[in-house]
Amino acid sequence: MATPLTSLIIDDEPLARQELQYLLEAAGDVSVLAQGTNGIEAVDLIRTHKPDVIFLDVRMPGLDGFAVLKKVLALDRKFHLPEVVFATAFDQYAVKAFEVNAVDYLLKPFDAKRVVKTLEKVRTRIAASAAGNGETASGHAAPGDLGADAAAKLDALLRMVEEQAAQASGPSAGSAHNLSKSGKVVVRAQSRLLLADQKDVCFAAIEDGRISVVTKTVEGDSNCRTLEELMDQLDPEQFWRAHRSFVVNIQHIREVVPWFKSSYQLRMDDRKQTEIPVSRSQTKRLRELFNL
Repeated sequence: MATPLTSLIIDDEPLARQELQYLLEAAGDVSVLAQGTNGIEAVDLIRTHKPDVIFLDVRMPGLDGFAVLKKVLALDRKFHLPEVVFATAFDQYAVKAFEVNAVDYLLKPFDAKRVVKTLEKVRTRIAASAAGNGETASGHAAPGDLGADAAAKLDALLRMVEEQAAQASGPSAGSAHNLSKSGKVVVRAQSRLLLADQKDVCFAAIEDGRISVVTKTVEGDSNCRTLEELMDQLDPEQFWRAHRSFVVNIQHIREVVPWFKSSYQLRMDDRKQTEIPVSRSQTKRLRELFNL
């Protein structure tokens, strides 16, 4: 019997992780060592477990899939990258996935037969690499031999993703711009995509690469990858970047609390009455807002 493949699943969507793990286990001879929920976790899990293959979501908060690989290589240029399978709901990334020598890509929702074919490709590539010929069955370099060229390809991909994000928030914007005009914010909570009115959003915060959005009645995750991207969707007259990790709705500040060394905290009017720090660089702006 063949040695089971070791794998990691990295995806910020719980249902996507569960579905993929189920399909991998049903395919047989695959051991899922761990699951990660964001790009920052992915870097640590890849370096810790050194799996045969990573099933990596392209779009995640904090670090997207391409940035994860770049970060792993930046930490250790000699690190032998596992086989990579990108999982995405956006087919525009499919061709780009192969520019970083990914073995395959899976489009969401996942298809059982497609997963089996992908696993066959993974085993073929690993066998070719083990045979010592330094190439895969498709004639590309084996994943551990990406070398300096990998960094250049990843840089190009990251620029592409950043440019698309910039275009989305520009005057000819697509869905993100339309949401901004509509005054709505997407909040992902309990496997549902809810549309919250901007005026109801108390604050948003980023921690470990995940952006949470809090209203008086709902707490969930944003689809945005960075707070900057989220800010592009929000009314600049109402929302303020009080701290590098927090964006607050000025209308939902319940109390300004003096803190040590002339600093301040904001007590919000959400259910938990969350206290949010004000960075020193924003203290002047706080005083201007409330005539302190």
